[in-house]
Amino acid sequence: MILGQVVGQVIATLKDETLQGRKLLITQLLTPQRQPIGRLVVAIEVVDAGVGDFVFLVRARDASFAVVPNAPVDLAIVGVIDHIDTIDPGSLELPFGETWFS
Repeated sequence: MILGQVVGQVIATLKDETLQGRKLLITQLLTPQRQPIGRLVVAIEVVDAGVGDFVFLVRARDASFAVVPNAPVDLAIVGVIDHIDTIDPGSLELPFGETWFS
């Protein structure tokens, strides 16, 4: 899953018939530390997200499965994030030579 923040909305008068009634939102992808990465992208919305929300996104084949029936999409918003707690990924690593599988 990919972390992002919704920053705007796209208005499309003509689109594929499987996308009728769906919102297209402009999203800024983020790192786990919530720093912007890359350019703005457009994603289809399936969970009632809005501008300013932090969201989870999926890409490629998983994105097309988010829309029923399967639609020609490459990026889909599948979750709205209410709260984020992060930990240092280094704290999850064991020292060299140690294992918890005993």
